[in-house]
Amino acid sequence: MNLVIADDLRLNRIVDVFDRLFSDQFNTRLQGGAAEPIYIPAGDLADGYEICDYHRLYFREDYFSSALHESAHWCIAGSERRLQVDFGYWYNPDGRSQQQQRVFERAETKPQALEWMFSLACGQKFSISADNLASDLGASEDFIHAVVQQAQDWCCGSPMPPRGDQFLQALMDQFEKTDIKCVKQYQQAKLV
Repeated sequence: MNLVIADDLRLNRIVDVFDRLFSDQFNTRLQGGAAEPIYIPAGDLADGYEICDYHRLYFREDYFSSALHESAHWCIAGSERRLQVDFGYWYNPDGRSQQQQRVFERAETKPQALEWMFSLACGQKFSISADNLASDLGASEDFIHAVVQQAQDWCCGSPMPPRGDQFLQALMDQFEKTDIKCVKQYQQAKLV
């Protein structure tokens, strides 16, 4: 089977799982094809998007990792955040200063740890992202350590975001994975 077709099929499975779990209860759908990822609440008119009667979580183009990353953000966002475009978060584009990058990394620790777990549940390789390609700043050692520690904490019984846990369990079922909450899966050496 062509790799592109296989990836498309796996991506469709992720969208189907997300929509099955969350479209009725939370009126939210996961959709691809966006030039940039964005979350748009129902009834909101975001730049270049039509008003819609359901919440839309757009991932970039047809990127598997973008679908999982945006799902992680949504699974963590509280009810007030889910009423705001892009959950009301600030975003400094590429070229962030070292101080701006540290703020970004603190905000991204939980989403990237959750994305890592989602990725393993789908059999997808995970790469930590500093999301700052225009600078020479890669992911800091502190950031990498924080992401690893967060994933390990969730494996050791710290409560996960409820929607994140629900989505993780459904992905594990969909992709027939069983050892995703094993702390040994989440080691710093696997990210470097």
